Amino acid sequence: MNNVTYVQKACAYITRQTGELLVFDGPGHDGLQIPKGTLEAGESPREALFREVVEESGLGTLSSTSHLTTDVWTRRESPPKRYVRHFFHSTVHEPRDQWTHTVTDGGEEHGAEFDLHWVQPTTSQEFALELDDYVHLLPNVTPANDVATLSD
Repeated sequence: MNNVTYVQKACAYITRQTGELLVFDGPGHDGLQIPKGTLEAGESPREALFREVVEESGLGTLSSTSHLTTDVWTRRESPPKRYVRHFFHSTVHEPRDQWTHTVTDGGEEHGAEFDLHWVQPTTSQEFALELDDYVHLLPNVTPANDVATLSD
């Protein structure tokens, strides 16, 4: 029988004063993503959060960071791999509507480019890796049934 591998992840829902949520497309997965990553040895989830946000977005100053929830998410069944995901919400003052950040930390993602932009958070959006699971916990989120359609 295979042993289950558990990988600790820190996930960042970052919003700005307009209530918009910071997202990016790729690299490595189809669909919207949020800054997130694996905890390093001896690192707390909160420490990993701040490191990952800097690495993937270039944002160095977050305010009012709070822990939202922790779950165990199945990445794959065989061989079994689970992510212990620690979701945080932070606010930031950021006037740019979009930007590209290139990772320069020398790690695995060195040279990767992240094209960041803001979206209005709704419960109808689907993110890569089910990273949208807790968007509903953010303030001022539009429920799926309240999202206007083009025919409205």
